[in-house]
Amino acid sequence: MVLEPFQHSQPLTLGVELELQLVNTHDYDLAPFSSEMLRLMSKIKLPGAVVPEMTSSMIEVSTSVCHSASEVLGQLTQMRDALVRSADKLNIAVVGGGTHPYQQWHEQRIYDGPRFRQLSDLYGYLSKQFTIFGQHVHIGCPDADAALLMLHRMSRYIPHFIALSASSPYVQGQDTQFDSARLNSVFAFPMSGRAPYTLSWDEFGKFFAKTTRTGVVKSMKDFYWDIRPKPEYGTIEIRVFDTPLTIERATALAGFVQALAAWFLHEQPFVPQEDDYMVYTYNRFQACRFGLDAVYVDPASGEHMPLREHIVHTLRRIDTHAQDVGATTAIDMLRLAADLGANDARWLRETQGRERLLAEVVRQAAVRFRGARG
Repeated sequence: MVLEPFQHSQPLTLGVELELQLVNTHDYDLAPFSSEMLRLMSKIKLPGAVVPEMTSSMIEVSTSVCHSASEVLGQLTQMRDALVRSADKLNIAVVGGGTHPYQQWHEQRIYDGPRFRQLSDLYGYLSKQFTIFGQHVHIGCPDADAALLMLHRMSRYIPHFIALSASSPYVQGQDTQFDSARLNSVFAFPMSGRAPYTLSWDEFGKFFAKTTRTGVVKSMKDFYWDIRPKPEYGTIEIRVFDTPLTIERATALAGFVQALAAWFLHEQPFVPQEDDYMVYTYNRFQACRFGLDAVYVDPASGEHMPLREHIVHTLRRIDTHAQDVGATTAIDMLRLAADLGANDARWLRETQGRERLLAEVVRQAAVRFRGARG
């Protein structure tokens, strides 16, 4: 296998993918209706794409190439509204969130597609346990070497992305005490975690050649890294976000990525080092476990500080770049969330604390996804 060339893309363009839950409206458990949803959605003219995912209670929507957070929101709104109308016809509902709070993994069905069957044969029960739901954000890069530099700069902000998007506190009916338990399932897969530290496409190509020669991977799709290059799109793809409960939060996270990338490109604020990764797994764990109450260790200085504090500091530093790319609304939303310590995991726990019934939490989350208040 030869690593494909890194395609041209316009720097700072965006693409967003959302993996979403399909639930019945009886007990709000997951419902295997992806084929029916895909059939209905195929009749509606929409930007982007709607595709199946690993199990048949999941569906993925993706935008086309966007230039701003407002364009992302416009496309996601069209797709969300079409999903809701189609789900209503089937008497099911669509929900955000990184995990379904009480689905049983062994009850899930692998979607009948060649790649999903292949993955099921390879990974066994892990495939059904991969009924988890994430948001992926693509950001356009000037060239292949710039993409790798962007990837390793962006890696310092993985805890920020996790804490702000965290929406998976419940698994199999239990409060895991994690804000993002979803990423624990991702870690079970080989080739997950961080990308290798290479800053040139030639060096990355040598790494790719070694891994494909061993037969461990066959294509870039076999890498489940937190951030990976996507040469066919000319982007890097950030994969650690839990799917938020609303498209507005999903849009804000995409705007944050775009503003960060603009700061990197225009100011070159720091050169990443391989030693940055000495604290990477610790910071990642802290954000998954404690969300916005996590401790963040600065990779350069070793200083320990509240992650919320570092998020607010970062948002302040990139404010002018956010204005330049039209992401001010996104940054303001996330700044308020950091100030209040308010992510979707907190909303889910507060709703459960009030209602004492996870099915009612999912029902209210479905209302929230529709754009109405739960």
